[in-house]
Amino acid sequence: MTGPLTGLKVLDLSHYVAGPYCAMMLGDMGADVVKVERPGVGDPLRRFGPAVEGRGLYAMMQNRNKRSVAIDLAQPGGQHLLRALAGRADVLVENFRPGVLERLGCAPDVLHADNPRLVVARISGFGQDGPLAQHPCFDVVAQAMSGLMEMTGPADGPPQMAGTVVCDYTTAMNAVIGILAALQARHVSGRGQVVDVALLDVATSMLMTAIPEQILFGRPATRRGNRDRYSAPTNSYRTADGRWVHLVTASDPAFARLAAAMGRPALAHDARFATAAARLENVDGIDSEVAGWIASLSAADAVSALNAIDIPCALVATLDEVVANPQLHHRRQITSVAHDAIGPVPTAGVTIGLSDTPLTIRSAMPDVGQHTAEVLASWLAYGAADIARLSGEGVIAG
Repeated sequence: MTGPLTGLKVLDLSHYVAGPYCAMMLGDMGADVVKVERPGVGDPLRRFGPAVEGRGLYAMMQNRNKRSVAIDLAQPGGQHLLRALAGRADVLVENFRPGVLERLGCAPDVLHADNPRLVVARISGFGQDGPLAQHPCFDVVAQAMSGLMEMTGPADGPPQMAGTVVCDYTTAMNAVIGILAALQARHVSGRGQVVDVALLDVATSMLMTAIPEQILFGRPATRRGNRDRYSAPTNSYRTADGRWVHLVTASDPAFARLAAAMGRPALAHDARFATAAARLENVDGIDSEVAGWIASLSAADAVSALNAIDIPCALVATLDEVVANPQLHHRRQITSVAHDAIGPVPTAGVTIGLSDTPLTIRSAMPDVGQHTAEVLASWLAYGAADIARLSGEGVIAG
């Protein structure tokens, strides 16, 4: 392995999306990521969504570049084994409800007594403390509570969730940033620390100006459909052939180019539309003008005309168009990873490019406990007799 985190050991105790995606990113960076799972059951995400040969695709998207060990953490022997593994790790990632790690006898202070250099990343819905800390939380709950859902959807319709688990993914990324910062700090102090990242916190951080607008002006940032909050005309417009094209007009010169392309250059001098502030004030009027023009063109012609005048735009792509996108293939963002049992599994690529230590996809999601003996031998130098004893006691499986 030649990634930037080669040589680092990561213990992944997490499940579902945010924690596993965080640990997967560390694996993409070259870390040796060991996923600890419940014997015979594994991460609950394995049973969600479509499956190939009994293996869930959803879980596969969060768990490449890992090895799996199956440990029964309900047993004292399993908890002892977990502490032993944490004693050899550089990073531990968990997204239990606050307090569970402590009940397993693995509170951060206990782990740091054995391994002062350990970075403990704790991902949760609401944080490790506060009045909501013990409440259950999933991505959509954070979307609802943060205001993201209130800001999403048509102006005359109900609040809407995003089409993907945006809070889980962004929380995972924030956790990775925190882990990397803690590892850098460790170079100076020699000590690890706790990284505390919460879905609600991260979701709230994405509200743009909604918080100061509400506090300073009492002005709620409610739903606007596909209109932009700060520029117009910016929207999705239906074409003559029934497709949708989204365009962004972020400046007065851009609007002047758009007006000329529409055959309506005088619009750029119309007092209602001449400035960005005026266009926002008269957004219904300018949207109507642009919508009428786009409706006279096919999607291909509309995109071509907008590209010709350097207006940011895109056809609202269907998923079959996404997976065929030549730019994504050129950037290796649509790729596959070989799985021993089911062959190539399509997946998204790595999104960070490093010139000297590139991120890589080396292995598909392992089966539950696939590497139990291998990891205990390599991390803890356990011999065959030790592994057989633990297996006989039901502490491990695989």
